[in-house]
Amino acid sequence: MAVERFIIEGDLEAESFLPWIVRHMQRLGLHGVPIRRANGQVEITLSGPADLIDAMELGVSLGPIDVWVEAIARRNLENGDVS
Repeated sequence: MAVERFIIEGDLEAESFLPWIVRHMQRLGLHGVPIRRANGQVEITLSGPADLIDAMELGVSLGPIDVWVEAIARRNLENGDVS
């Protein structure tokens, strides 16, 4: 099982974005919680099969119609790197 953190940047202010992320994580069988940062970024620490985390990145990059994702930074946390 992989553990990764996504830091998402873009026009992410739509209230629908975090619930959208949760729904798609559940559909893929991933575990995690999205957090809206004060600087407008969205952070997700998620766990699950690596190929499904890849699928989540693709889904988030396309996003719902009311957001514009400009970048997703990924960090592997499997080695205890939780900073």
